[in-house]
Amino acid sequence: MAKIYTLGELAVKTQSTLVGDSSYIISGIDELSHATNRDVSFLSNRKYIPQLKTTRAGAICIAHCFSALMEDSLGKNFLISQNPSLAFQTILALFISHTDNLSGFIGIHPTAVIHPTAIIDRNVTIGPYTVIDQNVSIGSQTTIYPNVYVGSGTRIGSNCIIHSGVVIREKIIIGDRVILQPGAIIGSCGFGYCTQENSSHTKLEQLGTVIIEDDVEIGAGTTIDRARFKATHLKRGTKIDNLVQVGHNVTLGENNLIVAQAGIAGSSKTGTNVIIGGQVGIVGHVEITDNVAIGSQSGVHKSVREAGSKLGGSPATALSQWRRNIIHFNKISDHIHTIQQLEKRILDLEKKISNCELSK
Repeated sequence: MAKIYTLGELAVKTQSTLVGDSSYIISGIDELSHATNRDVSFLSNRKYIPQLKTTRAGAICIAHCFSALMEDSLGKNFLISQNPSLAFQTILALFISHTDNLSGFIGIHPTAVIHPTAIIDRNVTIGPYTVIDQNVSIGSQTTIYPNVYVGSGTRIGSNCIIHSGVVIREKIIIGDRVILQPGAIIGSCGFGYCTQENSSHTKLEQLGTVIIEDDVEIGAGTTIDRARFKATHLKRGTKIDNLVQVGHNVTLGENNLIVAQAGIAGSSKTGTNVIIGGQVGIVGHVEITDNVAIGSQSGVHKSVREAGSKLGGSPATALSQWRRNIIHFNKISDHIHTIQQLEKRILDLEKKISNCELSK
């Protein structure tokens, strides 16, 4: 049966201020450009303000700072909140069943290979051709999709989602409600070698583990290396995008956001609420304190100890300074031309002075 809600009900559930008809019926969600008159949509980016005039959405989640725009959108319903994206997500969760995207394979598939010493809790799904090695434990309500490998001695908590192609090596510890996207590799060896006199490279054994706390999500193709001795540690609530490399012995603090193609070298540490933009490179053995934001393609070569810093560029500097540097960089050709003109004028003046001295 289709789900329907009144705008009054949605305002309560999202803790939003409703401007419009509280009895108006909503039966779906969609983006501004495709929403119908029975859908809720949202606006959180100024780039899409022009769509307010053309959207057919029955209601729009907006921020308080956009409330003045309602004057140009008479007849529309609005749900006003501090965070329209979060309000929209709350509404989306009401309409989307958690079973909608589950695999058709429920329970343990007969082609899954499970070692007899593994402990599988209740209501666990293990898809086709997945391999669960010895002494593994898997918590209740966890779903493991097809073609996953879980190494010996690994512990996986409850309500986790492990997508196809994930490799979790031996002795890894994973908390509750962790999501591993397709192709993530957890616990591969850290990159460590000792170079001999003959220039050959001897591999350094990586004997540690990876600890992933509750509510962490790791993107597709991301690799988390195991520590050499103790643990690479991802703390509660951290979210990692696709194709990120986290080196051995790294500690990521709570609620970090790490965007695609970032690389964090071994033994570095981040505090809480750190944001690392796409393609950022962080050298090994540095510490980044709380609430730091690092812009895309930056290179961090030393520790960041001032909480709340915003950095950009390579080497990374204060974002305000980096922006000024970019302005100057874009004017380099003009500066070079000016310097060349000044050099020419200086030479001309020197010649004139020399000629005057000779004529005396």
